[in-house]
Amino acid sequence: MPKMKSKGAVKKRFRVTKNGKVVCGHPHRGHYHAIYNGKTRRNISKPMVLNTTWSTIMKQLMGS
Repeated sequence: MPKMKSKGAVKKRFRVTKNGKVVCGHPHRGHYHAIYNGKTRRNISKPMVLNTTWSTIMKQLMGS
């Protein structure tokens, strides 16, 4: 069976840390942030760490 091609869209949106965790940006980062309080604004600006199920899927799609 041939190798699976790596997905360019996944490589742009996700990255693997040195310890093997997969991180990405939070959703809902577009417009209308005035409705959020300060705690929520700070938390969505930080990178989001994926759980083990999604991180294994994203690593397969990245080809690493």
